[in-house]
Amino acid sequence: MQPYRIAVFASGSGSNFQAIVDQVQCGKLDVSIELLVCDRPQALVVERAKQAQVPVFTFKPKQYESREAYESLILQELLERKVDLVVMAGYMRIITNTLVEPFYGRMINVHPSLLPSFPGIKAISQAYEYGVKVTGVTVHFVDGGLDSGPIIAQHAIDVWEGESEEALTNRIQAVEHQLLPTVIGSFRSGKVKLEGRKVIFVN
Repeated sequence: MQPYRIAVFASGSGSNFQAIVDQVQCGKLDVSIELLVCDRPQALVVERAKQAQVPVFTFKPKQYESREAYESLILQELLERKVDLVVMAGYMRIITNTLVEPFYGRMINVHPSLLPSFPGIKAISQAYEYGVKVTGVTVHFVDGGLDSGPIIAQHAIDVWEGESEEALTNRIQAVEHQLLPTVIGSFRSGKVKLEGRKVIFVN
């Protein structure tokens, strides 16, 4: 079987990136991580990638005249590495059509809420301050909007009475670390089918 090549985009500590690496290294996830893309060269995720011997493409957005300018370079990197699936794992930038169009249906994102509730940044804080009783994690396709693409998978989490936001965050991240690699595995197995806004899992 041909290797299934993924690229991971991240901006921060890279705990979801590490979760993917761990699943690959222990043999639970049969993919090849071809590239990490990061918009913050000093981010911890860059060190994680180096330790895992994953090639890294870093850039500083302010050094480019537009999003399209740096995304064109990223696209070239993805195409040269024959990437099958792009995984947004804590990447804090809106993606333009420069990347969305060539990879639509092959670009996914993990988000720490039950979309369509609480899109955008600080989703956990938004939900916590709103006082929801149930929140969770969503993995969805990227369509260029703000966490608006078709939903692939969701996992609900009860918010415990008196629970701190930090404790809730830790529980949500633990779910992310399980759900995202599982979804990647479903893509690897060819089980994910997109029909309009509906996502179907086939055997």
